[in-house]
This record gives sequence, structure tokens and C-alpha cells, in this order.
Amino acid sequence: MKQREIWLVNLDPTLGAEISKTRPALIVSADEMGILPLRIIAPITDAKPHYLNVPWLVELAPTRANGLKKKSVVDLFQVRSVSSQRLVKKWGLIQTEEFEHVMQALQQVFGMRV
Repeated sequence: MKQREIWLVNLDPTLGAEISKTRPALIVSADEMGILPLRIIAPITDAKPHYLNVPWLVELAPTRANGLKKKSVVDLFQVRSVSSQRLVKKWGLIQTEEFEHVMQALQQVFGMRV
């Protein structure tokens, strides 16, 4: 369970507007933090036309390497820490360049200036 990997994650139970069900998610936590039985993940959902230019959504095209079947977005506004037990199955890995876009969006969500 390493940074940049996409895993199928069981996000239920949830409350309110939290993204739910079992879905792919990107591990964003640093590998050095792997001693804890937790991972920080960002859920992945289907891309929609009205998601274009939303700063906390990073588009991912489906590839053999990432395991996605259709155009999707990483939702950085729904980032959360989850137990490693919620990670069901490894799907794939995103490219370093894609992960850089993810981290830029995450910095915006947290209001960090780098």
C-alpha cells in the first residue's frame, strides 16, 4: 500500500455528503508514514462534463497501468484517513506527473502556498 497506488476501498459507512460505497481511491500519504495501519486516500469517481476546471478534481484517463476502466477524477476535497483494512484490492499505479497534479490540487484544498 504505497503512495500513487490506486486501490479499491470500502468507504461505508459514511455520513452526510461524504463520498460512499466501495470505489477506487488513490493513496496520497507518504510511504514513510506506512508504519501506521492507516492510509490517507482520495476517492476516485467518474468524470462528468461539469467537473472540468474544478480545482480539487484531477482527471485521470484510463490506462492499463492505473486499472481504471473509464475517464475518472480524483476528488481531493474528500481526502481522508482510513484503516488499511478498508483497502480491498490493488488496482494500479498513476504516473509521477499525474501525482504532481494531485499534490498541487491538494495544496489548494488546504490553502498551502509552496
